Amino acid sequence: MRPPFPPGDRHLQPMPKNLFSRYIWIIDTIRRHGSITRDELNELWCRSDVSDGERLPRRTFYNYRNAIEDLFKINIECDPSTYEYYIDNGGDKHDDSVTDWMLNSAAMSNVLTDARSVSHRVFLEDVPSSRQFLATVITAVKELKPLRFTYSNYTRSNPTPDVTVEPYFLKLFRQRWYVTGRNVREDKIKTYALDRMTGATLLNDKFTLPDDFDPEQYFADCFGIVFSHGEAKRVVIRVEARQAKYFRALPLHHSQQEMVHDNYSIFTYRLKLTPDFVQELLSHGANLTVIEPPELRAMVTESLKATLRNYEN
Repeated sequence: MRPPFPPGDRHLQPMPKNLFSRYIWIIDTIRRHGSITRDELNELWCRSDVSDGERLPRRTFYNYRNAIEDLFKINIECDPSTYEYYIDNGGDKHDDSVTDWMLNSAAMSNVLTDARSVSHRVFLEDVPSSRQFLATVITAVKELKPLRFTYSNYTRSNPTPDVTVEPYFLKLFRQRWYVTGRNVREDKIKTYALDRMTGATLLNDKFTLPDDFDPEQYFADCFGIVFSHGEAKRVVIRVEARQAKYFRALPLHHSQQEMVHDNYSIFTYRLKLTPDFVQELLSHGANLTVIEPPELRAMVTESLKATLRNYEN
């Protein structure tokens, strides 16, 4: 049962034009402040574009809280000793990351809607894989139903028809959506890019997730979406001071640790040595040097030599 509300304005206001924008505003405001009283929230509300200059009545706020819980599974709780509101996340870091992405996307959508007058001066990255089959795949993951689709792999000249997959989880990486699950015909866990699918449909069958499969751990020691059965290695790289700022802002991996020196930083990771990780290291050019392990140095060096041979020829 929720704690009681503090005394406040009991007048009701007309039905708002954009409830969704108001829900996002309330969630975002409380998250940014950590905890906030209803008076403080009301003051910020009145200054916001979503309020139409009107206060947020107590009963309306109560209704909004219930709607937010139903739509986003986010609980806005009240500390009865201070009457400060906060978001109870239950301590699940993965749920937090999904919620953050969802709220950031929704908040960005609201901002861009207001920016239509300058749309010719706003440039965005395309996410083609989210347009056609994302909703279908999410339904398959949620309802534990197999997917059937035709898949166009970049390494093959012809598409593969009638691929049937039991989808275990979804992952967004570098502006592209991927689904990982068991390929029924091959009886192997594989990853597929949604933008390479055509004709994706849900099957009526149901499948059961394996008890010993942990989606959180599957890619835990990988850089991106390339899975490897190899052992995770201690990776050490040296990055020039200016470039190191980007690594701090956007860590390559959750295991990233840094030792700062005068003109450079040493970053350490625990990672499997996959081709996409090697390509990521190469993309930083001369600003980055692999220190260890030796096999990763060899992979990077051989790739650089191959590039030089290509230009020499």
